Amino acid sequence: MAKQKAADQITIISWFMDFVSENGYHPTSIEEFCETHKMSPADFKAHFSSFKAVEKEIFYLFFMNTINALEEDAGYANFDTKNKVLSIYYTFFENLTANRAYVVKALKSDTNGIQSLKKLKKLKKSYMAYIANLDIDRIDLGQETIENLQVKALQQSAWVQLLIILKFWLEDTSKAFEKTDVFIEKSINTTFHLIDTKLLKSVIDLGKFILKEKKHFKF
Repeated sequence: MAKQKAADQITIISWFMDFVSENGYHPTSIEEFCETHKMSPADFKAHFSSFKAVEKEIFYLFFMNTINALEEDAGYANFDTKNKVLSIYYTFFENLTANRAYVVKALKSDTNGIQSLKKLKKLKKSYMAYIANLDIDRIDLGQETIENLQVKALQQSAWVQLLIILKFWLEDTSKAFEKTDVFIEKSINTTFHLIDTKLLKSVIDLGKFILKEKKHFKF
């Protein structure tokens, strides 16, 4: 019998992605997967409790690799918030495209959309943390509870936007996914127009003025 060998987390992920890309489904069992790669099941379980845990880690690593690559770029730190977000999207989808065979099969193998979303759970947590830490100009409403709700609403909206673009990319058949790039640009531009606090502050200031001078607005 061939000697079983240790494998690190990245090696296990690579083997798993190769299997899913070629077959469109999970290996039958951890034991069979380990036997194929001459690896101890205990070594696998030292890194992952299940294949579902492997899936969650893969999408999380796609995003973290994106963040790490951009942070190594000296110019990224000087970008304004909108261009940082655009850079994150473009780089993230470049990573997905480089692994498209796996991503498509991983996300389209489940007819139940909820199961696909579960694979993105760890990605969602890290992505929403990234959004929360961005220097996005928000309206100072003077109440901590409302401020927290404002941040959560922004995070949830950003997550839904990412899912919509991901869905578009999965169905995109244009050359080099050019349509996805256009969709990303238009989506982010629209988002930043909608959260333009100068406009919102003007509306709020007008509302405050009307309330203060409401006696002049009676007809």
